[in-house]
Amino acid sequence: MTITTVNRMLPAALAALLAAAACAAPSGNTAAGTAAGTVAGTVAGTATAASPAAAQAAATAAAPLSISDPWVKTARSGMSAAFATLVNTTGEAVTVVAASTPVSPSVELHEVVGDGGTTTMRRKQGGFVIPAGGRHVLQPGGDHIMLMDVRTAVEPGAEVPFTLTLKDGRTVSFTAVAKDFAGANESYAPHE
Repeated sequence: MTITTVNRMLPAALAALLAAAACAAPSGNTAAGTAAGTVAGTVAGTATAASPAAAQAAATAAAPLSISDPWVKTARSGMSAAFATLVNTTGEAVTVVAASTPVSPSVELHEVVGDGGTTTMRRKQGGFVIPAGGRHVLQPGGDHIMLMDVRTAVEPGAEVPFTLTLKDGRTVSFTAVAKDFAGANESYAPHE
């Protein structure tokens, strides 16, 4: 073997030995292992942070509201209403200013007010305000989400998607289960 041949083989052999040592040693125990672990962690972190699934998980974890016990009144057409408990998961007040669902082109936030033994439902001026760390109950005879012109029948057991829009522009989505309910037949005062 000539010196030239050895000089050509030495770099390849050295590279193979370093690679084998990095693979065999636990990450962090050698300089090569530490460097390999750091690069792998950085690449993995970059890939995770950029992935849509990670972004969705982060958005869900940071949702300002959680929705518990959502349900919607069954209806073949006309009006219906959705109910739930809105729980503020933040340290600041959250205001719901609008709602939407594919089963109705017109959805309003409503309240029920009483005067002299009669009750009337009307638009909730300013939306639903949920205090920091608090809850706001949407229920028959009280605040609720009103579906004004149901175009797709809401049958018992159906799962109906809703999206709430908050004052700051963020949205929160949930699914309500359809239930038969005979109450909540207040008169409607659209201009009050």
